[in-house]
Amino acid sequence: MKLLKIPSIILAGMMIVSCQSNTKNQESTKAYEKGTFGYDLNFLKENDSIVVLKNDDGSAQLALSPKYQAKVFTSTAEGLDGKSFGWVNYKAFGKPLDPHMNAYGGEDRLWLGPEGGKFSLYFKPGDSMIFKNWRTPAGIDSESWILVKSDTKKASLNKEMELQNYAGTNLKIKLDRDVEILEKDNIEKALNITLDAKVGSVAFKTINTITNNGTNEWTEKTGAPCIWSLDMFSPSPKTVIVIPYIENAPGKVATTNYFGEIAKDRISYKNGILLFKADGKSRGKLGIPPVRVKNVAGSYAADQNLLTITMFDVDNKAKYLNQEWTPDKDPFSGDGMNAYNDGPLEDGSQMGPFYELESVSPPTFLKPGEKHTHMHSVFHFIGEKAALNEIAKKVLGISLDEIEGTFKL
Repeated sequence: MKLLKIPSIILAGMMIVSCQSNTKNQESTKAYEKGTFGYDLNFLKENDSIVVLKNDDGSAQLALSPKYQAKVFTSTAEGLDGKSFGWVNYKAFGKPLDPHMNAYGGEDRLWLGPEGGKFSLYFKPGDSMIFKNWRTPAGIDSESWILVKSDTKKASLNKEMELQNYAGTNLKIKLDRDVEILEKDNIEKALNITLDAKVGSVAFKTINTITNNGTNEWTEKTGAPCIWSLDMFSPSPKTVIVIPYIENAPGKVATTNYFGEIAKDRISYKNGILLFKADGKSRGKLGIPPVRVKNVAGSYAADQNLLTITMFDVDNKAKYLNQEWTPDKDPFSGDGMNAYNDGPLEDGSQMGPFYELESVSPPTFLKPGEKHTHMHSVFHFIGEKAALNEIAKKVLGISLDEIEGTFKL
């Protein structure tokens, strides 16, 4: 039998494709250490066709999931072997759907509010606002989203849903979500900083848009949803949440009794900065009123040399939705941003541990066809303390030593 001669250029191409295929296969089968981005990425790929966004040199990466409600599950500043910054709830995958909420985790997920109150989206009209009646809308909890388009830097996803709020108003909603990884120069520009070579970084911005897809206007009488961005991160014994706030504003600085009053040894106020322990050992939530909210918050883990910053849209003159589980309070008397530290429940069980930084939009009073957009960005910096300190002072207005010394960590 006569052998066919394969042209050298085709043969070379076949060898390149083979090498690329082998490299990808090796990446997907390599056993990464738990806690690394590679470990979480491999785990997530077993459950969904994950979209991976990368910066130019591949050091900064994030994992985005269409199946799991357009969540940014996690990110890294140091490639596949680098630390995984998001909290992934491994035990939630592969189980029957929970009727209340499916907590898969994710360092940036998109929800809708209000959770409680006169216009709640989580309770049926007339039901008592107690846990057994609480249901997270499927479109932001268990249903897949549509991946419209993606490349190595940016992805666009959307979801349409129909909900009825506690007041009986039918809401036809379309959500659009753009997620983009940021290059070093974009990070520096966004935060007005200069990055030191001794610091690794990863950052991304999300543009979240809600459209009134129905025929009725959303008003103060019918109720209107808000956009809600929640970031879930892994805690550590020396992690502290840092929230700058406006000092010369009327009223209280923070709501601190969402789940019972936060213990005094876990919260502190210093020159317009609220500090809140985020060790995952004591359940507590707080909120900052709209007149006091600044557009930035963050956290510092002294035992990991990790500084995290979130930046988001704020309207200090707007009313925000009260999300408490009661229909009796003013529905437009809510907080403009929130923070949460997980901890054991009364029965000793615990979902996490994790902690959260959250931002919300004002209620979206929209006529049919109108849109409202809420922007929320996440930045992680890991490396030499002196370099991280310069970022913290510039962006959060406080030194790392002050943060670390507040609770004598």
